[in-house]
This record gives sequence, structure tokens and C-alpha cells, in this order.
Amino acid sequence: MTHPTTAVHELSQRFYFEAAHTLRRVVEAEGSRRVHGHTYEAEVTVRGTPDAQGMVIDLALLRAEIARVRDRLDHHFLDEVADLGIPTLENLCSYIRRHLAPTVPGLCAVMIERRASGDRCALRW
Repeated sequence: MTHPTTAVHELSQRFYFEAAHTLRRVVEAEGSRRVHGHTYEAEVTVRGTPDAQGMVIDLALLRAEIARVRDRLDHHFLDEVADLGIPTLENLCSYIRRHLAPTVPGLCAVMIERRASGDRCALRW
């Protein structure tokens, strides 16, 4: 006998931002220490069961909250963004999570990608 399962939906919204940073590391050290920029592509995912209107979250609300966080990163020097820490992909994922979680119910994942260099980080919980 099979047991019925409740379907859970995941809804994602992608956005991008342009930003510069420096990074102190051992490998590829010289280029990383100089100020350089990237196009960052991000995706946030919300998980849940659709409400009476058939939505996990109103996309207009999600886009408004993303815009609020995006404005803190887009065309900024990431080394100077308060509460970010060292501007790694991992810290960017955590930063976006911290700033969206209080106002975006069901937030369950953040992904950051630098497509030109093939780098990607995903944070799921």
C-alpha cells in the first residue's frame, strides 16, 4: 500500500549584480589582490505549499525583497559592504540568506554564480 505524499513546490527567482572586490589568497594571488569585478548571477529558492491563491509566494513580493538586497551589492565594492565579510561566493550566499530570510517565508536556497569563470556556490537548508 502506498502512502499519499504532500507535494512541495519550489519557486526560484534569478537576478544579477555587478560588483568589484579584492581577495587575499595563496593561489592566483597577484590578480586576486588587485581590485577586479565580476558579473554575479544569483538565484533564490522558496519552498512551500501553494496558498488559496495558488502561490507559494507572490512573485512581486519576492522581487521587491530581492531588489532591496541587490541594491546593497550592485555596483558596490564588496570589500566595504557591511556584514558581508571576506567577499567570497560562500559569504555572498550567506549574506543574501541573512538579508532575505526575515521577510521571505520558505526561503530554502541561495545560489551565486560567476558564469564567465565557471564558479558557482549553492547554500541549501
